[in-house]
Amino acid sequence: MLILGAGITGLSAGIGTKGKIYEARNMAGGICASYYVNIDGKEQFCRVSEESYRFEVGGGHWIFGTDNKTLEFINALSPVKRYERKSSVYFPELNLYVPYPLQNHLFYLPEEIKKSALTEILKTETRGISTLADWLEVNFGRTLCELFFFPFHELYTAGLYKKIAPQDKFKTPVNKDLIAQGAKEPPPAVGYNATFVYPMGGLDDLIRKMKEQCEVDFNKRVVKINLKKNELGFEDGSRVKYQSIVSTLPLNKMAEMAEIDLSTADPYTSVLVVNIGAMKGDKCPDDHWIYTPQNKSGFHRVGFYSNVDNSFLPASSRLTNNRVSIYVEKAYPGSKKPTEKEIAKLREDIVLELTQWGFIKDTEVISHTWIDIAYTWQYPDSNWKEKATAILKENKIYQTGRYGKWKFQGVAESIYDGLNAKWDLGI
Repeated sequence: MLILGAGITGLSAGIGTKGKIYEARNMAGGICASYYVNIDGKEQFCRVSEESYRFEVGGGHWIFGTDNKTLEFINALSPVKRYERKSSVYFPELNLYVPYPLQNHLFYLPEEIKKSALTEILKTETRGISTLADWLEVNFGRTLCELFFFPFHELYTAGLYKKIAPQDKFKTPVNKDLIAQGAKEPPPAVGYNATFVYPMGGLDDLIRKMKEQCEVDFNKRVVKINLKKNELGFEDGSRVKYQSIVSTLPLNKMAEMAEIDLSTADPYTSVLVVNIGAMKGDKCPDDHWIYTPQNKSGFHRVGFYSNVDNSFLPASSRLTNNRVSIYVEKAYPGSKKPTEKEIAKLREDIVLELTQWGFIKDTEVISHTWIDIAYTWQYPDSNWKEKATAILKENKIYQTGRYGKWKFQGVAESIYDGLNAKWDLGI
């Protein structure tokens, strides 16, 4: 038995099954991995200087939705601190922050918008729902969709929201009683991430301690899966036989490498993460992250690592809090990576825009990462995911984790999946 991928799910599977892990890169952690950038711009995967910024490869990964056993597992390796979410929807043209989720905080909106939105939301809608755009309009009405949900999802899904099936129920709560309450007064916090935890030593500390319990073979990128011979082929030309596989690799890549001939795969979007270390601006919010439907640079989220934990900052700023560590996320159609010239221009534009908003002053470091498969989606009535998963399972390949199962889930559920992969194998 072997495991593909040394991200957070693969490491958990390694601990749970004691199987050997094959990892394409030269480090563990996947999109949850941390890295450090010194003031001189040098990037490292461990903190050599205390005067460096810490970032994460995939932007901020805060741990929400933990069951007791998973939390005990995490806490035993790397003790955590618990947070109450502070996030907002930001409308820069109005200079307006509305607490997340927007639909539960209509109280903050201009009176006419609030009245119109509330009337539409409370109205019973019976028309059919096929796409995410349909679902948003049926649940939140035309006013809120035009104000926020449509322009935001245009950015967040890279234009797919009119084509993909509704998949946002988990992330976008609908409770009409709370919506009505929120038009008059602040309602209670709701949503999948109303509270979250984060290791006091950083996510990299958790990953390092997980890796210590695993056998990982790095720089082993799988390029071919021979289902008839039960054999993996690697980019370096080597091959290995297998009896069974726990795979955390994206489902579409596994199907492609195994030459599973199905109808068109479900879509995905890529994300460019721009990490910025800067002197804090006078109008920098204290939110953990914000969503924005309106900006010149086309990003959908800005997160503030250092508003969660000041260990993301150089040591000299952890008391004065005069710096800020930020991540900015911009989505693209799957694998449509911009050119280096386009990325350089985008980085400049983002810094300029955040400066104009008053979030940052002088930028000290800037870095970016490309997440080729970041968000996964489904077409209406598609059964591609189920078919591909079933064929792989018939061949003793068990898909697990966020990308293996082609679904949205966080760090905690991914750890849970990995730890419980042994049940799929009958161990």
